[in-house]
Amino acid sequence: MTLPLRADYAPMEARLVDEIPIGPTWQYEPKWDGFRCLAFRDGESVVLRSKSGKPLERYFPDVVAAVRAVPASHFVLDGELVVPVGGHLAFDELLQRIHPAASRVRRLAAERPAMYIVFDLLVDDEGRSLIAQPLAGRRRRLEAFARKHLARAGSIRLSPATDDLEAARAWLSRAGGNLDGIVAKVRDVPYLSGTRDGMVKVKRGRTADCVVGGFRYAASAKVVGSLLLGLYDDAGVLHHVGFTSGFAAPERKALLARLRPLMGGRGFTGNAPGGPSRWSTERSGEWEPLEPNLVVEVGYDQVTADRFRHGTRFLRWRPDKAPRQCTLEQLASGARPRLAALLDGVAPAATSRGGARSRGGSAARRGG
Repeated sequence: MTLPLRADYAPMEARLVDEIPIGPTWQYEPKWDGFRCLAFRDGESVVLRSKSGKPLERYFPDVVAAVRAVPASHFVLDGELVVPVGGHLAFDELLQRIHPAASRVRRLAAERPAMYIVFDLLVDDEGRSLIAQPLAGRRRRLEAFARKHLARAGSIRLSPATDDLEAARAWLSRAGGNLDGIVAKVRDVPYLSGTRDGMVKVKRGRTADCVVGGFRYAASAKVVGSLLLGLYDDAGVLHHVGFTSGFAAPERKALLARLRPLMGGRGFTGNAPGGPSRWSTERSGEWEPLEPNLVVEVGYDQVTADRFRHGTRFLRWRPDKAPRQCTLEQLASGARPRLAALLDGVAPAATSRGGARSRGGSAARRGG
């Protein structure tokens, strides 16, 4: 059998909004603090793909084995890769998995097994595509799939879902530990591959994923003082939008070693940073351009004219994100639309009850 979806199938994504959407068209789910992943099972073949389309099998052999152990032999799941440690999710453990040494990955997989938390079923256990079905129907099929096939798969868990607004608010209030916020999905839309039209995410703080387009040296030593951040516009031009700093002295030396192979790269192709540096050269001016390969997540407060008004807070590296996924849309007012504007951008069916309501409450009691 050949699956109806290719391994490069793009997952449905979410827009960032400031408030939880309210109304009967919405289903609420936790937003787990992990790596988004599509899992493809076609007989003995198992493929794991990140949101950016990168293969993840070599980094998560434990999850490959768990997917292969599911009694069904043909299916496609959408979910989140996480690593639980001491009853909490450890994002740093995920980062450590992205390592070139297979022996190290095997050791980490044995010491800190990963878990796959699933929240959508794109191809069922008979190899039939479900992407044209509304979310409400897919959720029912996913719950049935979980009851039938995942009862003994301790490392593959069903994510809870609910239509209870107070439950969603409770999840959001607990964000910052195991949860990264909540996700709200429109029940009546099909799986909208590669778009942000039927799903929103709500976080407690404002964050953005940015490309590291360059850096400045510290004022008193030839170590990294700050990372220069960039975001792409619709034309694929990388614009400087701010900086992040505040690294401890040992980290600054390690950062320089990490950045050195990327020095002399393209840097920013649009708006560029300025300002003096004692380590400037005629070639680099006041900052060192880098090949834009690295992505970081930063926290920020205000944005003015597509730039962070103040320095940002470095949160973490994001090796699971492709640089071209880091766009100015994250900072624009359109990235956080009011509900009416959001619903206007969804298919007309999304404004009616359409399909049957999801049984989110029971799923929440059964799920991870």
